[in-house]
Parts: sequence; structure tokens; C-alpha cells
Amino acid sequence: MSIEWITVLMIVSFVTVLGAGLPLAFATGAVAVIFAVALFGPQSLTLVVSRIFTLMGNYVLVAVPLFIFMACVLERAGVAEELFRAVHVWSGRLRGGLAIAVIISCAIMAAMVGVIGAEVVTMGVVALPAMLSRKYDRDIALGSICAGGGLATLIPPSVVLIMYGLTAGVSVGRLYMAGVMPGLILASLFVTYITIRCYVQPELAPAASEEERSIPLLAKLALLKGLVLPGLVAFGVLGSLYLGFATPSEAAGVGALGALVSATVHGRLTWPNIVGAVRDTTKVTCMLYWLFFGASALIGVYTLAGGTDFMKQTITALPVGPWGIVILMQIVWIILGSLIDWIGILLLTAPIFVPIVESLGFNAVWFGVLFCMNMQISYLSPPFGPAVFYLKGVTPPEITIGDIFHSIWPFLILQIVGLALVMTFPEIALWLPNTMIGK
Repeated sequence: MSIEWITVLMIVSFVTVLGAGLPLAFATGAVAVIFAVALFGPQSLTLVVSRIFTLMGNYVLVAVPLFIFMACVLERAGVAEELFRAVHVWSGRLRGGLAIAVIISCAIMAAMVGVIGAEVVTMGVVALPAMLSRKYDRDIALGSICAGGGLATLIPPSVVLIMYGLTAGVSVGRLYMAGVMPGLILASLFVTYITIRCYVQPELAPAASEEERSIPLLAKLALLKGLVLPGLVAFGVLGSLYLGFATPSEAAGVGALGALVSATVHGRLTWPNIVGAVRDTTKVTCMLYWLFFGASALIGVYTLAGGTDFMKQTITALPVGPWGIVILMQIVWIILGSLIDWIGILLLTAPIFVPIVESLGFNAVWFGVLFCMNMQISYLSPPFGPAVFYLKGVTPPEITIGDIFHSIWPFLILQIVGLALVMTFPEIALWLPNTMIGK
């Protein structure tokens, strides 16, 4: 059978199995086993087993459960509430100060948590009632939470960057540094938009009350203690990576220890909280690893059949030039983002796309940042934007899914602007990794 027909049959089989309701991890694994036996006989199943064992021996994978554990502990430690309160006190005099505080808090939380769902839900619980009670425009309130929460996809310690590094064979430390500047630029774009729009249309965000504006300086400085622990945790993770003191897995251990210290300081290091954090960590880690194993097996079988060479020749032969190919790949990501989760998109496309991109002379680290930014867009974009559904779970009943989707369009446009900037000026992503110590 020709590779063209094998490709078509694989895609049809995969879509059919997914449509039947089988989870993504088992869908990829099932299709891999069926095609391995059909094409190469039962003895080829050793390929599936050997690929999974090779992955299990990858030391960098240790970072995944540690970072997820760090996020789960911090979520229970009450850090987000203190962080938001401290940022709000200093930004409260600005028009749209609460929405600006959400973006800044999310950017800081992203450097500690790295999980988009935790950020969106936490800000939805902490910040949304405060904005609605002060008569903020719904679009500003809802959009800022969804867009700010999405920064966890890009700002390290993003789990997306770890998995991309493992799949593409790229340094996770360099990827982490590459995500910092694009993440800060996106946050700056969001803050600028909120500030300008709220000053042009003051009715969207009423000014802070006299009581909020008259908080003494010493009281404001005292609230800054809410930023100390988050800052130390973020610096412990990113600083140890940047200065060459730690590998990503060791930095994850530093972050997990910092999270436990934070929980202790806040009086939240209780047995029920620890058990809950371990339980949640186990669930998320097992889900990611099963997806990783299933997709890796499928790509292994497809590669053995000659599929990656076929896709490489087909894509590079398109009459669109190198930049056209990169843009086409991102269109594929956006389309897939409306159908399956980011981990499935990554594991199914990165083994094919990354070698093509490198053969065209592009940097794989830069391409990884583009992947994260595209996944950030897919987290917000209809019809299945996960961030929207995370937020809907904690909003009042009168706020509909349609209201949340309506609120995100300006922020989606800003994300596309940020993506275009990083594409046009790759040094935005690559400058910091190139200055790392011990890179």
C-alpha cells in the first residue's frame, strides 16, 4: 500500500475512533497498534513498547509532575488572593485598575503555576465579583480574565514548553527563557488596550472609590508582602535556570519546595491540602503521560511506514516559500485547536513539522514559542475555547458562554498582533536564551 493511502486511512481511522468517544490517548494508541500489526506484523509491536520505555527513561519528564504539584499547592496556599490584593492597591487609581491588576497578577502567577485552568478559575473567583460589583463592563472583566489566564501557556514554567522540548528534542531551559519576553509583550499589549479603552470610554470601568484611593502609603507597602513569596518562587525557578545552576527538573524541585514553604507561611500546609494536591497532580500527570505514550506510538508507526519523509517532501514542495510553509503550519494548529487538546496537537505535528522548519533554516526554539502562542489563541477561540469553559464554571448564572466569547475578540486580535511581532522579529524570543549562562 502506498504511503498516500496509508496517510488517508490513518487520518480517517483516527477521526472515526475519536468520534466514537474513545479518549485521545487510547485513540492514538489503538490506531498505532492496528496499523503496526496490519503493515508490519505482530512482531512490530515491540516498536510501540520500546518507544514508551525510551520515553519513560527521559529525565526531563520528572519536571512535569513537580511543576504540576507546585501549581496545585500554590492554588491551595491562598497566594493568588494576596497577590491580586497587592497589585490592585497599586493599580487602583488607574481607569480599569482592577482589570489591569488581573493581567499583572496572571503574569506573575504564570511564572509560578504554568497551568491555564488554575489561573482562569482563580481569577474568576477572586477578581470577577470585585469587577462586577464596581459596575465594570462585562467584556472588559471577562476578557481580561480569559486573556490573562492564557499567559500561563507561554510564560515559564509552562507545561506546554516542557512537552514541546521533549517532543522536538530542544533544550527546555532555552525554551523557558524564550517564552519570557513574548509573554511580557502580550501582557503589556493587554494592559495598554485596557488602559486606552477605559480612558476613551470611562463608563466601561468606573474610577476607584475615594476610600480605595486614600489608602496610606505605609498600608500599600505592607501589602507588598503578598508579592514577596510569589517573586521568590518565580525567581527560584527561572533564576536557577537562567544562571545555569539547575536543569529544568532540578528547577521544578526548587519550585515545588518554594510552593510548600509558601503554603506553610500562609498556614495552609495541612494534610487535606497536601493529599488534594497529590491527587490532582497524579490525575493530570497520568493524563499527560498516556497522551504522550499514545501519540508517540502512532508517530513511530507512521515514521516506520515512511510517513514523515512523505510529509516533509509534500510540504516543502508547496509553492509558498519558507514563510508560507510556517504560516500554513500555524493554520493547521489553529484548525486542530478547535478539535483536540494542545498535547494531542503537539505530539501529532511536532515530529513532522520541526524537522521541516529546521531544514528551512528556522530556529526550533523560536518555532516552539510560535506553537505556544498558537495554542494560547486556541484556548480562547470558538467553538471549544477551554479557557472560556473554565471561566463559565465560576461565573454567575446570568453570564452566558456567548457573553464570554464576545468578550475575548479584542484580546484575540492582540494575541495575533503579538504572534506577528515574534514571527517578524525572532530576536524577541531568542535574545534571552542566547544570554543564558551555561546554555
